[in-house]
Amino acid sequence: MKVLVAVKRVVDYNVKVRVKADNSGVDLANVKMSMNPFCEIAVEEAVRLKEKGVASEIVVVTIGPTTAQEQLRTALALGADRAILVESADELNSLAVAKLLKAVVDKEQPQLVIMGKQAIDSDNNQTGQMLGALTGFAQGTFASKVEVAGDKVNVTREIDGGLQTVALSLPAIVTTDLRLNEPRYASLPNIMKAKKKPLETVTPADLGVSTASTVKTIKVEAPATRSAGIKVKSVAELVEKLKNEAKVI
Repeated sequence: MKVLVAVKRVVDYNVKVRVKADNSGVDLANVKMSMNPFCEIAVEEAVRLKEKGVASEIVVVTIGPTTAQEQLRTALALGADRAILVESADELNSLAVAKLLKAVVDKEQPQLVIMGKQAIDSDNNQTGQMLGALTGFAQGTFASKVEVAGDKVNVTREIDGGLQTVALSLPAIVTTDLRLNEPRYASLPNIMKAKKKPLETVTPADLGVSTASTVKTIKVEAPATRSAGIKVKSVAELVEKLKNEAKVI
């Protein structure tokens, strides 16, 4: 089984995001970039499937600038076999990304596509579902457990009020949730080996995909600063402040 894993380059989750002075977007100058945490979970799940003998090859793909090779090399160090960079400096929306991934799927013909349920920058939670619609593949979103059995994959999904298990016929798309696994750290020997693993670079034009967006970002701004809370000494004081200061009761 060939597994395709889609990953995204995002601002590291430990970094406090800054908005540009002109409110045109997020300031990425001299900011540490990392693999999206949900994508790390996707890579880990693919590697575990390979360790179980279920997957025979793991191909990792990302869409972004040349510097996104860093995240691909990280995925290769974690256990992926080869990587594909769809090089684009444009700000792509979810549909454009899904179209590019669909072209890669058509080219690679994987039996299973694994990707994070959402990226921590745009937080859209759209690409996996859009890719499922474009490819016609079965899809299991918000996966907390994945089990491959023959020509099917059983996915336990986290839904409102509990868990739901769905049986998907391969080929299928799975989007990962936080509780699916705990990603490993890349060892130094594997980091060195990753430098020699194949990394192919293509462009949207090579894939025959137009990435023209119908969505335009008008303004990006930081959330309003919240005032500090206060401590009260008694219930009576709390009620008094809610009634006379906050005026909510």
